[in-house]
Amino acid sequence: MSGLPSPGATGEQTTVGVLALQGDFEAHGAVLARLGAIVREVRVPADLEGLDGLVIPGGESTTITLGIEREQLGEPLKAFHASGKPIFGTCAGLIMLDSEHLGIIDLRAERNAFGRQVRSFEAPVELGLPGGPVAAVFIRAPWIADHGPDVEILAEVDGHGVAAREGQVLVVAFHPELSGDDRLHALFLQSVRDARLAAA
Repeated sequence: MSGLPSPGATGEQTTVGVLALQGDFEAHGAVLARLGAIVREVRVPADLEGLDGLVIPGGESTTITLGIEREQLGEPLKAFHASGKPIFGTCAGLIMLDSEHLGIIDLRAERNAFGRQVRSFEAPVELGLPGGPVAAVFIRAPWIADHGPDVEILAEVDGHGVAAREGQVLVVAFHPELSGDDRLHALFLQSVRDARLAAA
């Protein structure tokens, strides 16, 4: 698809947080570290200080919501976004960022849209990245039910949006940390690096 830059350089000298309230945050951290980023697990508002970017991973969206409320992370996460720093949401992370939850990206996600756990599947998703389609792992995955005019749908599966971007926010409905394909994380880290340089 158009609009996606080449991943280019990886995440040297970037410090990226991974929301670590529940879900597969450790797998994301391993990919980011392999690509050269300094990784910090985020559990309380103070953990957001000094980060260049943030990943909100997949998991159970209700449990993550309760954790955000318990730790009073909602407003700090919105402020982090307002500061212009990139955010990458995957699967439940897409749900958490939508207009019905944190309201950070102008779209509405349909939970478990492709079916429950037993309906999990893998499919090639064309994102316009060098190297061809991404082998996307969908587990109790949402899809994008509707979206505002500033949201760019980057990929679809069966006619439903599964990847989108608005400003510095990138979301996908699948689990890129499970595929062995680091290109989406590299793309995100390049956006983090670019945003940091632009702010310098």
